[in-house]
Amino acid sequence: MKIKLFKEIMLPEGIEAKIDADILTIKGQNGELSKKLKTGKLDFKIEGNKITLGHNKATKNEKKTMNTIVAHIKNMIKGIQEKFEYTLKICYSHFPFTVSIEGKTATIKNFLGEKVPRHVKIPDGVEIKSDKEKITITSVNKETAGQAAANFETATKTKGGRDKRIFQDGLYIINKAGKEI
Repeated sequence: MKIKLFKEIMLPEGIEAKIDADILTIKGQNGELSKKLKTGKLDFKIEGNKITLGHNKATKNEKKTMNTIVAHIKNMIKGIQEKFEYTLKICYSHFPFTVSIEGKTATIKNFLGEKVPRHVKIPDGVEIKSDKEKITITSVNKETAGQAAANFETATKTKGGRDKRIFQDGLYIINKAGKEI
């Protein structure tokens, strides 16, 4: 069934939006975010302080696309207002390991007593603070902050046939963008 379906997103004060083809750019107090959105057949425009998205004869595929784009835009606006923060906990019971951050790479030394350090790539636009027990990742972009946290977590997976019930050492996400896990 085809229906007329439009969604509006209000822009808060101090935030500007601009559309070039399918690239949406949002500027605010914490910086600037750009994202290419695949709008397809949807009408996508900015009127004053509103972003309007919709279609005159929308099917369920257009509705799905529209809801996905609206979620991305809301995350962009939220990130510009206040940065997304992920927290990881450093857990070890057998061998104490250290995490050192240098530029765009982090080095994990002495993980499970290994002689060769493990390296983690840090995406652009991510700020990382490391303590003895926690690592805090902040970014304007939710996707890059989540990817950085996932990179740390996957770098400390136990390999080599070790029993996961006994060897629970590693870096684990305990807070995802304000939500406790």
